Amino acid sequence: MTAAHRLALLALLALLTVLPSTASAQRGWKAIGATAAGNEVFVETRSIKRTGDLVAANVRVVFTTPVKGSKGTFASYRTSATFNCTKKSLAAKENVYFADARGTKVVDRTVNKLPGFGPALGGSLGAVALTHLCTR
Repeated sequence: MTAAHRLALLALLALLTVLPSTASAQRGWKAIGATAAGNEVFVETRSIKRTGDLVAANVRVVFTTPVKGSKGTFASYRTSATFNCTKKSLAAKENVYFADARGTKVVDRTVNKLPGFGPALGGSLGAVALTHLCTR
């Protein structure tokens, strides 16, 4: 190996240690299923908090086809919610829509001051999360 090759290899290794990888950007998110439309659903494992029949967690979905909304095009969505395992319902505390699949460019964010529990519709992000979180 020539000195030029070694230098190029060292430069590449240095660059790889500085740039975040897709895996590290998604660290802490675990795939838990898919919606009826085929969109993959993830849960942030470190956010899961259990209190009796209630489970609080951050859940996200990456849309296979971006969704057009009134405030822009959404490629992914994250919600902070509490799931009631006994009543099979959920209450969303915060909803964030992103322009990119990695969840770095916020398009819209809403915080519910008084979140109320409602049903998890079959095949939805909420239903996938409820099934996963309440079968543990």
